[in-house]
Amino acid sequence: MTDGDSVDEFKNDERPSDLVLALTARAEEALNAHPRTRGLTAILPRADTSPLRIALMGPYSAGKSTLIAALLRLPSAQVDELVDAAPKTHEPTSYEWNGAVLVDLPGTLSGIDGHSDAARRGVRGADALMIVTTSELPGEAETRAILQTLDADGFADRSVVVINKMNAENSDRDVILDEVRGRLGPFADRVPIVPADARDYVDAVNDPALSAAQRELLVAESGIDALRAELRRIISPGVSGVRPKAQAFEFLRVLADAERQWVLDGEELGAAETAQKVEESISRARERVLSALKRESDVVASRITTAGDRAAAGVSEKDAAFPGHVARALQEELECASTEFDARFSSSVRITFDALVAEYGTGVPEPESWVNNLGAPRTTIDGSLDDLSPLTQGVRRVTKNAVKAGGAKAQEWIGKVADGGNGPGSAASAVVERLSKNRVGQKVLDVGGKVTNGVGKFKPWGKTKAAGKVAGAAGKVQWALAVMGPLMDLTSVAQDQSKWMALNKRRKQVKDHFDEQAREQRTAHADAGERYLSEWIAEVEQSLSGLAGRGSKIKAEREAALAAIRSLRDEAEKLLRLTY
Repeated sequence: MTDGDSVDEFKNDERPSDLVLALTARAEEALNAHPRTRGLTAILPRADTSPLRIALMGPYSAGKSTLIAALLRLPSAQVDELVDAAPKTHEPTSYEWNGAVLVDLPGTLSGIDGHSDAARRGVRGADALMIVTTSELPGEAETRAILQTLDADGFADRSVVVINKMNAENSDRDVILDEVRGRLGPFADRVPIVPADARDYVDAVNDPALSAAQRELLVAESGIDALRAELRRIISPGVSGVRPKAQAFEFLRVLADAERQWVLDGEELGAAETAQKVEESISRARERVLSALKRESDVVASRITTAGDRAAAGVSEKDAAFPGHVARALQEELECASTEFDARFSSSVRITFDALVAEYGTGVPEPESWVNNLGAPRTTIDGSLDDLSPLTQGVRRVTKNAVKAGGAKAQEWIGKVADGGNGPGSAASAVVERLSKNRVGQKVLDVGGKVTNGVGKFKPWGKTKAAGKVAGAAGKVQWALAVMGPLMDLTSVAQDQSKWMALNKRRKQVKDHFDEQAREQRTAHADAGERYLSEWIAEVEQSLSGLAGRGSKIKAEREAALAAIRSLRDEAEKLLRLTY
């Protein structure tokens, strides 16, 4: 993995320690980018092949020094020198043990702030932990510190909990163990708990008055041998197996420190809050006007579409013309829609301006008057009736030729009647319309009186039923020629159908024209309004820059730094998931 690469992309031959150090290089660049975090680069993880460090963490007088003496099997003189009940250890003290280093940390909860700070630094530099408590059981503050160390600090799989002084009088081993497990919560099954009594072990090793049996019993009941076994197990993967995980968690702790450096207070906080308030006010102003612009643009488009429906319905059935009075009425409607858009959009801008003035005073620039250069769409329809007449004339001409061609052509036309269904505009429907114009045709259609109630008049669904009858009967050519032929002019039927087709085409043309106008007007109004709004908002931002300038700079620096920190933290967490 090279600088800037994601840990998802690391090669199989890359070691976890290499990945951590690559992240450190990136973090160093990010933290050095600002004086707030520059000092943290000194505590970033570095290449380190020194022996593993096992830190002893716990309150003062818990017996950490005695535990070290027991693990090292020190003679009485050295035990007395090492062990002191007073909280005298101000800085971590190291002792070599089994190829590793035991680090005696200052006691926590001693009431001395420097001790707690030094202990915290020691924990952060540790590869593994001995968490020391006593048979008196940890208090709430100590329990919280232990859980933080196991969870947030990532020591759950690199720790052992030692309950010291277990052989004291009135100590019930089972009760104490159950209580400690309960306080460890979800970590009780992950962290070994070792009951121990370091003082008994030291006495067993150094008291010459003890018999071999007594010495053996004290050693066995002291738990020190079990503690040694657990510590060896924790550090058995060696430096290359344990340290990268410790460094990855320390890397996360450094990033957490960096985030805390960006917690603002005082004047900086006030400036950033002012900048945030200004940004939010301008954003609300922009969104309010944009919402009104969309709403009113949609209204204009809807009115144009509705006008198109009315225009299409107004096309004359007689000659497919677009009547002048209809065109004038529509034009007035569209001009009204455009005028109302201007008024409502201008009103929304004015209301937004007044809100900003109420918040920031008269220094807010007044927007220029809204000028809509778009105008209302015209009702002129592309393609006049004359444009359609060649089609109509062609249909008529073909029909006349078909009739003149004789019976065979008539049979072909009647076949089309049979295949064309009985819906509105079908050939069968046209035949019904023609037959219903005279008494004889009415009788042909209305056997039993179920279809019509007079010449040219149909009962509900009567025309459709009659058309169905005609379409079905048209397949019987002899019947069709004998009954329908003498009663109607096939040329007239064809002409009626062509007129209907031309009328519908004309109406669709009109409706499509208005739909296109609606889309164009919506887009044009939205684009023009957004350009107008952008120009005004830019003036507002400029006018309020003095109020928000310093805070905006701080806020921008903070957001950029936090974004870089979050990115690094995500990569470190991925590394921990991928490698452990």
